[in-house]
Amino acid sequence: MWLLLRDALTTGIIGALLLSTTVAWGQVRSSTNFQIERDSVNAGGALGTSSSFILNDTVGEVASGRGTSTNFILEAGFQQQPEITLTLTGGADVVMDASIGGVSGGVSNGSTSVNASTDGAAGYQLTIVASQDPAMQSGSDTIADYSPAGANPDVNFITGSSDAHLAFSPFGTNLASRYLTNGSSCGSGSASTTACWDGLSTTPVTIASAAGANAPAGATTTIYFKVGVGGSVIQPPGTYVATTTVTLLSL
Repeated sequence: MWLLLRDALTTGIIGALLLSTTVAWGQVRSSTNFQIERDSVNAGGALGTSSSFILNDTVGEVASGRGTSTNFILEAGFQQQPEITLTLTGGADVVMDASIGGVSGGVSNGSTSVNASTDGAAGYQLTIVASQDPAMQSGSDTIADYSPAGANPDVNFITGSSDAHLAFSPFGTNLASRYLTNGSSCGSGSASTTACWDGLSTTPVTIASAAGANAPAGATTTIYFKVGVGGSVIQPPGTYVATTTVTLLSL
């Protein structure tokens, strides 16, 4: 029985979509603690606020507007809305490290990594979703999605004699609180380990998020997968495939 996981990457772009375009950003003034990204030459303007909105306007601003060339985009003027660029790389297909005997059972492991970066000050969110339920299938034969014992993921991956299931566990910086552990349970604490095992779903699940820009270095999240088949399960032979989509969103 061969096991394969396929990953698809989805990258969100907030603002204008840039196609084969290099974007250059700069600051007109900066110091150790602050930077001014845009200044304005104008005849007036003010900051207006209410309980629900903030309005920052200018009057008579000169040399403003959008300019483009083959290699650059210029957003001139104080009021130009900056684009937020999200970049998601990695996510290679996973071939699990061992085939599992249909009668004897066993465990197989695999992993893939993605790097998420954004220049948006609000930060980013990373989600994973399965394309089908259950995620891992071979024709009409299936392997169930892992079901944790409680509301939160399991610290230990447990496969009973009658179980056949697929689990995942994210690892890296900026993990969602669901995948953090205090050493004995998941969903609390601050440690990031490969020991918070969860089941895939056709509903997107947030696995990592963080406030603030992190471009260009980004943050890497590794997603570990584990398949377990119990010794009492007669799993039909075949190549079992699970397809997941990892999506990067702006906060």
